[in-house]
Amino acid sequence: MRGMGRREFLRTSGVGLGVGLLGGGCATAMKGDFAPKTSRRVVVVGGGWGGATAAKYVRLGDPAIEVILLEPNRQFVSCPFSNLVLSGVRTLDSITFDYASLRRHGVRLIHEAASAVDPAARRVRVGEGYLEYDRVVVAPGVEFQWEQVEGLAQNQDKVLHAWKAGPQTQALAEQIRAMPDGGVFVLTIPPAAYRCPPGPYERACQVAWYLKQSKPRSKLVILDANQNIISKTALFRAAWREYPNIDYRASNKVVKVDPGAREVTTDFGDKVKYDVVNLIPPQRAGTIAVQADLVGADKRWCEVNHVTFESVKAPNVHVVGDSTIGLPVPKSGNVANAMGKVAAMAIVHQLNGKQPPELAPGNTCYSWVNDREAIAVVNTYRIENGKVVQIEQKLTPGQSIAVAQNSLGWARSIWNDVIG
Repeated sequence: MRGMGRREFLRTSGVGLGVGLLGGGCATAMKGDFAPKTSRRVVVVGGGWGGATAAKYVRLGDPAIEVILLEPNRQFVSCPFSNLVLSGVRTLDSITFDYASLRRHGVRLIHEAASAVDPAARRVRVGEGYLEYDRVVVAPGVEFQWEQVEGLAQNQDKVLHAWKAGPQTQALAEQIRAMPDGGVFVLTIPPAAYRCPPGPYERACQVAWYLKQSKPRSKLVILDANQNIISKTALFRAAWREYPNIDYRASNKVVKVDPGAREVTTDFGDKVKYDVVNLIPPQRAGTIAVQADLVGADKRWCEVNHVTFESVKAPNVHVVGDSTIGLPVPKSGNVANAMGKVAAMAIVHQLNGKQPPELAPGNTCYSWVNDREAIAVVNTYRIENGKVVQIEQKLTPGQSIAVAQNSLGWARSIWNDVIG
């Protein structure tokens, strides 16, 4: 800590909030208003692609605004590139980062989960205490609708989703390694909308590639609740020509899982046996958004203002990332990052009494189809009459090593943008 005074250390470490040395597991110190507000304050709920970006960019936009980020995890694990951990192309460590750089930007981190947002009182509850805010950014990602698949809720430890990168990613990779040659890997894809539309199909490529190399007698069965591949369709179809071990079944929604019998059941009544199952459940907005009544009539996703990402149901509450709906954008890491920046700039302007600029998000999404080649899509948008509209979509003509190499540069750049 050479060169850092005590005041600066307290400010950046979070100790001044009564939590720093207590870490992320002790909420007993946080009772009542445990950090009284002394200036304009933005509280960010969730330190993923959208939330971490928003926290950083509010500070960059106006360092006089206090920013507190509530994130229970002490490390940021990237969902993009996590499918490559399953095939052994990458390690989990290579996509895992800490939050130190956000502290250097003056973001105050509390490694606790927010338990509630109260828009009327402008408070976020944490443990037995609360934080007051001028504006709050809610970026809780997705939650799983366990109840929609019979047998899933009570078997979450046996039936892995690995759709939130981290321990389950590593655990699923180990299950794949332990699978016998000649075994069956079943991958289930939920109905849209869900986090990362091309993600399951990239995962299929990575698993199929690994099985082809290491367990050539094994098979991958894909049970897709959707009528067709819903992203980069022709590109994935072309890539799958190299994988005769893929058995793709569209319009096959999984409604039941039985780990004892090692089988899943579709809505047609078909029973499919497996050696390893990767069941990606149906999804909705994060629980805190649902409890704060930020979701729409579908009870799944949050509708927002397209220019500020402010909730249409609650003033001073901005929702970014995968929990949103109503925009012509995918639920991707790149979009969440773009939303975080747009929302941050809007908040800075609003807290300074200015009209927010009209900034549209963008999206670039890479999918690796084997250990060396990737495909990509780029979407561009603009604001028309207060709404985000897509103006162009470009797909790579095919899979290539060059696209894969471009994706590595993109990853380094955007990871640095989010938490660097």
